[in-house]
Amino acid sequence: MKDDIIRMIEEKKVMAIVRGVYGEDCLKLARALHEGGVDLLEVTFDQRSEEERELTVSTIKLLIKELGHCMAFGAGTVTTAEMVRQAKEAGALFIVAPNTDAAVIKETVKQGLVSIPGALTPTEIKQAWDLGADFVKVFPACNMGVSYFKNVSAPLSQVRLMAVGGVTGKDAKDYLAAGCSALGVAGCLFKKEWIKAGEWEKITEASRAFTSLLGV
Repeated sequence: MKDDIIRMIEEKKVMAIVRGVYGEDCLKLARALHEGGVDLLEVTFDQRSEEERELTVSTIKLLIKELGHCMAFGAGTVTTAEMVRQAKEAGALFIVAPNTDAAVIKETVKQGLVSIPGALTPTEIKQAWDLGADFVKVFPACNMGVSYFKNVSAPLSQVRLMAVGGVTGKDAKDYLAAGCSALGVAGCLFKKEWIKAGEWEKITEASRAFTSLLGV
């Protein structure tokens, strides 16, 4: 299963990132993304309270129940080993973190999930990979620019890089050409006001335009 998810991320290349959208709204969002060709969705943990974290867990469970046959769902902003276990119990298939935390990576590997920790410098990227990461999320991508990925991927060609943060339709292909295996995106696929207004067709259209641009 883990190898299948790694291949899926490499093939699909686009992972949508949703924050603060739960339950039925998140389910409708996921359906709209899927219709537009986006089949990977990261549901982020809100760190403010246990209640907020439980919303992420229940949402992942709902998504997998309804769309697990055609999409892959994971948890984001995972900062502790306990959160890894919560995500695993919910059925998450991949774990995305904002930083390189040895305990989180090791627990993710132990649970048999795809590990995607965050890093920025070459030292952090290599450290995350050596700890067992399957992809390394370089964040924030837009602050570093495409050339940074080209320069980093040359000496660290064994590392699967994921560009996250400010990636748009204008530079998405450039990040892939610079050595990225995948992209984490949000704003170019959906807007909170579209979700609030129930304008799901706009999300499908934006997703289709983005995936078509990349040929996936």
